[in-house]
Amino acid sequence: MTLTWPEFRRERRRSRQAWVLLAAAALAVVAGLGWFFTAGQFAVAEPPTDGPREAPVLAAGWMNPVPAVRPVPRGPAAALLDTLPVKGRAGREDYDRRAFGQAWLDVDRNGCDTRNDILRRDLSGAEFTGDPRCQVAGGTFREPYTGRQLTFRRGAGSSVDVQIDHVVALGDAWQKGAQQLTAEQRESLANDPLNLIAVDGPANQDKSASDAATWLPPNKAFRCHYVARQISVKAAYRLWVTPAEKDAMQRILASCPGQQTVVAAAR
Repeated sequence: MTLTWPEFRRERRRSRQAWVLLAAAALAVVAGLGWFFTAGQFAVAEPPTDGPREAPVLAAGWMNPVPAVRPVPRGPAAALLDTLPVKGRAGREDYDRRAFGQAWLDVDRNGCDTRNDILRRDLSGAEFTGDPRCQVAGGTFREPYTGRQLTFRRGAGSSVDVQIDHVVALGDAWQKGAQQLTAEQRESLANDPLNLIAVDGPANQDKSASDAATWLPPNKAFRCHYVARQISVKAAYRLWVTPAEKDAMQRILASCPGQQTVVAAAR
């Protein structure tokens, strides 16, 4: 079949348009792959940041404050940070968890151990085993370090999925002044609700005994509160910070200049 000249021009124009569309599609695919293999894969993998921006300290009615070395002053966290001593780390060779007393004592004397107090405080719809309501059997919560919704179920293989983190790790505290505290003050530090949060088990293991210079919560929305809470704990127990740690804290607080200290007020 022989095409007329107008028909030939029409077909050639359609062919050009098709090639243009194919080229545009190919460029989009290449650009998409380039984005994914540079920054995109990390954006996709980054955990959600819609979790809590702060965490409670005391629950009204059944939690009691733990006596610290000194009260935490109310005010900007950045201002309190500037009052903390800045020094290098002390040695860790003689660190022993037992220096902070038996794990999960009932320091606030409310009849329940500290671990169950924190689970009950932080979980929604907490379920209990037995009476009084001390042993938490399950519940859900928006986990602060990752921002994910998690479920806690007590059990030999499941309890470790949700752990109670010392916001200022005891190993870090030992190297930054806790060696000079009395045995009773160290027990308070290890069981003070100000220094304790229920968190994702793997995130807690990843943190280990790190300070703010070497580890921060993946959930960026929680970092201002996290740093302010560390500052508040260190002020309450007369602990110091290293130069790198202070720099890291200042960088975080620069993004939230209105961030306040964290005090043990019932909520």
